[in-house]
Amino acid sequence: MKNRKKLLGAFLAIAFFIFIVFFRQTLNFVADYQWFSELGYGQVFLTKLKTQLKLGIPIFIVSTVFYYIYLIILKKDYYKKTQVYDIGTSEKTINKILILPSIFLGFITASSIAGKLWFNLLTFFHAEGFDLADPIFNKDLSFYIFQLPVIEQLLSTLVGLLVALVVVTFVFYIAMFTIKQPTYYQSEQEAKWNKNFLKNFTQLGMRQLTIIGMIFFIIMAANFYLGAYHLLYSSTGAVYGAGYTDIHVSLILYRVQMVIALLSAAALLYGYSKKEWKKALLVPASLILITLLGNMAVLGVEKLVVDPNVMAKETPYIENNIKYTRSAYGLKDVTVKEFDVSNTLTVEDLENNKETIKNIRINDYRPTIESYNQLQAIRPYYRFVDVDIDRYKINGEYKQVFLAPRELDQNKLNENAKTWINQHLKYTHGYGVALSPVNAVTSEGQPELLIRNIPPISSVDINIERPEIYFGELTDEYIVVNTKEKEFDYPLGGDANAETIYEGTAGIPLKGFNRLLYTLRQGSLKILISNSITSDSKIVLHRNVVDRVNKIAPFISYDEDPYIVIEEGRLYWMIDGYTITGNYPYSTPYMAGRNNYIRNSVKVVIDAYNGDVSYYISDNNDPVIQTYKNIFPELFKDLEEMPEGLRSHVRYPQVLFDIQSEVYELYHITNPSIFYSREDVWNLAQERYDVSQQNIESQYMIMKLPGEEKEEFVLSVPYTPSTLPNMTAILKARNDGEHYGQLILYQLPKDRNIYGPMQIENRIDGDSQISQNLTLWGDGGSSVIRGNLLVIPIENSILYVEPLYIRSSTQNSLPEVKMVIVAYRDQIVMETTLDLALEKIFGKTTPTAPAEEGEEREERPETPQAPEEEKVEGVENLIRRANEVFENANRSSQEGDWAEYGRYIKELEEILKQLDVETRN
Repeated sequence: MKNRKKLLGAFLAIAFFIFIVFFRQTLNFVADYQWFSELGYGQVFLTKLKTQLKLGIPIFIVSTVFYYIYLIILKKDYYKKTQVYDIGTSEKTINKILILPSIFLGFITASSIAGKLWFNLLTFFHAEGFDLADPIFNKDLSFYIFQLPVIEQLLSTLVGLLVALVVVTFVFYIAMFTIKQPTYYQSEQEAKWNKNFLKNFTQLGMRQLTIIGMIFFIIMAANFYLGAYHLLYSSTGAVYGAGYTDIHVSLILYRVQMVIALLSAAALLYGYSKKEWKKALLVPASLILITLLGNMAVLGVEKLVVDPNVMAKETPYIENNIKYTRSAYGLKDVTVKEFDVSNTLTVEDLENNKETIKNIRINDYRPTIESYNQLQAIRPYYRFVDVDIDRYKINGEYKQVFLAPRELDQNKLNENAKTWINQHLKYTHGYGVALSPVNAVTSEGQPELLIRNIPPISSVDINIERPEIYFGELTDEYIVVNTKEKEFDYPLGGDANAETIYEGTAGIPLKGFNRLLYTLRQGSLKILISNSITSDSKIVLHRNVVDRVNKIAPFISYDEDPYIVIEEGRLYWMIDGYTITGNYPYSTPYMAGRNNYIRNSVKVVIDAYNGDVSYYISDNNDPVIQTYKNIFPELFKDLEEMPEGLRSHVRYPQVLFDIQSEVYELYHITNPSIFYSREDVWNLAQERYDVSQQNIESQYMIMKLPGEEKEEFVLSVPYTPSTLPNMTAILKARNDGEHYGQLILYQLPKDRNIYGPMQIENRIDGDSQISQNLTLWGDGGSSVIRGNLLVIPIENSILYVEPLYIRSSTQNSLPEVKMVIVAYRDQIVMETTLDLALEKIFGKTTPTAPAEEGEEREERPETPQAPEEEKVEGVENLIRRANEVFENANRSSQEGDWAEYGRYIKELEEILKQLDVETRN
């Protein structure tokens, strides 16, 4: 009876200890399961738990039994070697005591392995093949990405277990000797041995340590065998990946090391059985010597054999590097087209490309976000985080626009207003968006807002019926909705505010046990005691859209810049998801860490009101995402299932394009000899933004690609040779319809100079009239901001456009678009509008803005001009001619053509005389 009470007490104590230790984990588990289930992803959450249990339970049972048997063996060895016969405690009692540490060690082992390896083991067993083998070992690339890492992790785990066994062995012997010392010695030698017990640990556990050592050397041999595969990621020699020396020396070295490691395991067994430790340890010692000699051989072959004749030795390996790097970054199918720049652009060409001209961006996103925050934030607690670029059909026209969501930033609330009710029940959401075309500004030089204010006012055929933003980039706090406390919706005139009650589907009901659960989980007693919370109330968690998708599928890498989309009156977030690995053979790393493979395989859509999250596979040819789909079939949908309206806003992501364009600087070269000598390396073109020089940013633009029938949304970046400023190529990614994802490289002529962006920037600086104006505008404390330089191919020509911003010296002043610079051939003009600048170069033919929808163009007969109007027009024409002749004279003087300069000066004098006559009359 007493024993039962003791056992019951011990059981209750253990249960209470486990409850205390795992209380927080239990709360999180229940809350997470409810949250995943709310989103319809309960099975996704349970997949992890099921896999961990399938792994953990068998590992726990096996490892517990193993540890128990191992401790029993240690105990018997201790009795035998220390001659402990009178131990004072029955052997059965000690055996029962040893169950507890065995269970503890088994639990630690199981939780460690199941916790770390569950996902990798799933990818191991569900791996999709790449249908591409490496060129050295002829293994499908899936082996390197899904299987090799798991095998190496298992071996590493085994090494950790061996270290744990060594620790357990010594701790056990110390504990046994401290508690149960021998009381009877058969000889003085035994007494001396036991009195110096602490000095004889090695001898005491020699059998166990020998077995552990043998297993260690076997694992080491396996690591040497697998290490040969890592030669495919070698960065030594002339190329990334296995080179001549790696294949002919390092590979052999790995095989020799593997054999010696196996012999070392056998040598330990020999040393233990024959007590010939000095001879036995010579074999492991030789492993060190062989490694040193092998490394010397690698250096010798590299210097004496490879370096004097690199191309003969390394050519096949350079070819491998080129092929696999281009494949890893999705560059093997780039379409290369010759773009013969003749710069013969005509008025008719401009008319045929009027949609391209209408969508030339004269606004930059950085000044635009400033304008939005000052002009459209409306209240201090609203903030525009970022400006996104997209395209919409507006009044029947395909237009490129800036747009940004107006989010609520609780950090901007007045300090007195930062109460629990305000932060979690009252101020719950942002409201609406600001939207403006990229090609239009107001008379003050600010973005021309097509959607503005609160509630949203739209001057076009895009309406927002559900403007509330409950999920966004700034929504980091949990909220409780459907409470007795109405939510702040948006500000009205004066001190009044509109209020609302949430009508969406997001949130976990706070009724019954849940109210206590989330009180404990969120660490807020107010959830439990607040009179505003009822059984109809719901708690909404993880409202930050980036955190939200990371919690659902953390194995995908996400773009840090979500963008907002308006579709059928609702607001949605879109986030690009990437599959990334660093285990792609022969591929040079160009990303953070050693990652060398990337695909934009997922498009994630989040409803800004309901928080619903949908994952769409956008690259069915990616084996990585297909492997993930095999593991989580209920998580992923095909892109065709995305509503058509949302699909029209899918973009080729800048993150991927920027990585690809950087890789392509070198890997556009496919000739091994030119690749090695770096003869034709490109650089991303440089531009001057504001007052500093930087790499030109990839730009979205609507344009008609050369040879195509209609305008489309593309992403573009220009290249220059590595040591020269002239432009050599333009890389573009297509975004629309069936052409989505296609990369086109327009290769420019090499037999003549095609102006690069920095050459245009320098010509702008060298233009006397423009530079004088820049200096003048910069006086008095105002500053001039030079916007992004756009490189726009049209027909067989290239146009360059750069907006100029002026920021006055007054406090809180906004940058204003004041001028637009256009460069074409040898001409550079600066005018107040893009149309005027193009008109100055090509004549008066630039397309005018169409009538708004519903507005009819009235046909009117031409009215004869009055004499006074004719006089004014004549004066304006003379002034325009004078400016053109003056610019031509300046250009002639800069080029040293003094004869031409004299002719222009003479012509200028004649124009000025005519102007004088006109003004006098």
